Amino acid sequence: MTAIDPTAHLTAEQIEELGRELDAIRDEVIAGRGERDAAYIRKVISAQRKLELVSRGVLLFSIFPPAWLLGTAGLSVAKIMDNMEIGHNILHGQWDWMRDPKIHSTTWEWDHVSPSEQWKHSHNELHHTYTNVIGKDNDLGYGIMRVDEDQKWHPFHLGQPLWNFLNACFFEYGIAAYDLELGKNLQKRRRKDPEFRARARAVGRKIRKQVLKDYVIHPLLSGPSFLTTLAATFTANLVRNLWTHSVIMCGHFPEGVQVFERRSIQGETRGQWYLRQMMGSANISGSRAMHFMTGNLSHQIEHHLFPDLPSNRYAEVAVKVRALFEKYELEYVTGPLPKQVFSAWRKVFRLSLPNKKPKVKTPDREQELVAA
Repeated sequence: MTAIDPTAHLTAEQIEELGRELDAIRDEVIAGRGERDAAYIRKVISAQRKLELVSRGVLLFSIFPPAWLLGTAGLSVAKIMDNMEIGHNILHGQWDWMRDPKIHSTTWEWDHVSPSEQWKHSHNELHHTYTNVIGKDNDLGYGIMRVDEDQKWHPFHLGQPLWNFLNACFFEYGIAAYDLELGKNLQKRRRKDPEFRARARAVGRKIRKQVLKDYVIHPLLSGPSFLTTLAATFTANLVRNLWTHSVIMCGHFPEGVQVFERRSIQGETRGQWYLRQMMGSANISGSRAMHFMTGNLSHQIEHHLFPDLPSNRYAEVAVKVRALFEKYELEYVTGPLPKQVFSAWRKVFRLSLPNKKPKVKTPDREQELVAA
C-alpha cells in the first residue's frame, strides 16, 4: 500500500460495520433476482450469436471493402460481447441461480484460447481472493511487470511498456499462459508434473480449436475472399484483445488504486476483505453502451465486492456503494476510459524506471517484495 494508508482513519469496528452494510446490499440484490434478469442474459446471448452469424456471413464477401469493414466491425463487437458481458460473467456463476444448464458456469465455454475451467481457477479463485496482493494476484501486472514503487527494480523492467503492449495485442494467449503459471512451470522438474502436462494439453486443444475455426474453416468457406476473411478475423481478435486488456488494466492499475503486501492479509476478516476490494479497484465512467461493452467491468469496484451478482445490477448497486465510500471517507477511483487508460499507462512507464529516491524498507518488507 502507499506510504500514507488511505484507510488509516477507520477503526476495526467501522471496517466490520462497513462489511455488514455491504452484505446487506448483496442480500437485497440476491433476494430480488428474477425473470427480468434471466430475460436480460438470454437476450444478450441471442443478440451476440445473431451478430456473429451475420458478420461472418458478410465476410464471405469481404473481397469487397465495404463488406470487409462492416463484417470486421460486427465480428469485433460480437467477440467483445462473448468475452466480456457473456463469458466472463457466466463463468463467475452470476447466472447459476437460473439453473439453466446452457447458461451455467460449469458448462459454458467461450471464444477464447484459455479453457474455461483453467480461467475460473486463476481468475475466480486466485485473482478475486488475492486482489492486488503482490506475489499472489497474477492479474496484477500479469506476472511480467513491476507494479509498486517498493518492488525491487531490475533492468528487465525497462522493457515493461513493450511487454505490456505485446500482451495487450495477444491478450487471450497471455491469459492462457498465466492460467498455466507458465513462468514457474517451465522449469525442467515442474514441466514433467502430470497435472501441469494435462492442463497444457487442454490449452493446446483449445488453441487448435480456436485457430481452426477462425483461421481455417471460415476463411475457406469464403472462397475467393479467403485472404480478406483471414485478415478480418485477425483484426477482430486484435480489437477484442486490445479492448479487453484496456478495460482490465483500468480496473486495477490506474493511479490511486492500492496494492498490498502478502502479510497484510493474514487473519483478514470479511470487512477487511471488502475494504481491500474497494481500495484495490477502479471504475470507468460512461454511458450505458460503455458499461455494456465492458461487460459491466466499468463497475470494477462493485464487481470485486460482489463478483457473483448479475452484471446488469451493478449500475444500481454502484449508487449505494459510492454512498458508502463517502460515508467512510474513502476515495472512489473512477473516470472516463481515456483518462483511466492514460493513468494506467503512465504508471506502467513510471514503474519501468528505478525510483529516484528509494524508500527505506523494513527487512520484512524488503524480503517480501524481492520474493514477489
